[in-house]
Amino acid sequence: MIEDKFDTKIFGDNKRTFAFVGDFGSGKTEIAINFALLRKALGKKVAIADLDVVNLYFRSREHTDYLEERGIRVVLPSREYRNADVPMITPTVMGSISDHKVDLILDIGGEENGIVVLGYLSEYLFKEDYEIVLVINGRRPFTRNEEDIVELYSRLREKARGLKINSLVNNTNLMEETTGKIIKEGEDLLKKVSKTLSIPIAFNSVAKGVDLEEVNLEYPIFWIKRFNIVY
Repeated sequence: MIEDKFDTKIFGDNKRTFAFVGDFGSGKTEIAINFALLRKALGKKVAIADLDVVNLYFRSREHTDYLEERGIRVVLPSREYRNADVPMITPTVMGSISDHKVDLILDIGGEENGIVVLGYLSEYLFKEDYEIVLVINGRRPFTRNEEDIVELYSRLREKARGLKINSLVNNTNLMEETTGKIIKEGEDLLKKVSKTLSIPIAFNSVAKGVDLEEVNLEYPIFWIKRFNIVY
């Protein structure tokens, strides 16, 4: 494995609230979990809020024990609403956004139906220096080309109540069949999107164990642990 090039200050020192959004199957939940673990490793007080009401198969709430054992607080709806497919935003989420001692990671559901939930938090986020990250897997059916990704971005912005998507992440992969070449193809695709939308690429997300020796990635590499093969 090549040396990790990830800059832990890639979003700056002042941001504490990070929302990960993306199309269904983008892998944004895995990145949200890994990013929460990174912030904790940096000595931060971290909470992750599961606001995914779209994907019933893989949500951060399914890994509550794993995260809490590592000192990360998982913010969930009350037990009777935990598996409901409706937006349930607890007061704890709003309080965490305003608590400057906590880094809050928001795991947002896929497509525009999911980002509506983020829009409900806009009045709180507008008061903070937030980061909304659009995660793209260039091998998924509806994000294989620049036009489809730009269309997805437009749909998400329309539902976000004025919130800005700040950055892009390349999470192009085919699970265990992922190669360095596939990741590089995803980076090249996202470079076109970045130029069109004038949004910077934050990093490449790469599962531990993928061989990158034969490719030269331009953007930082964030090595992640894969938690589930269900997309």
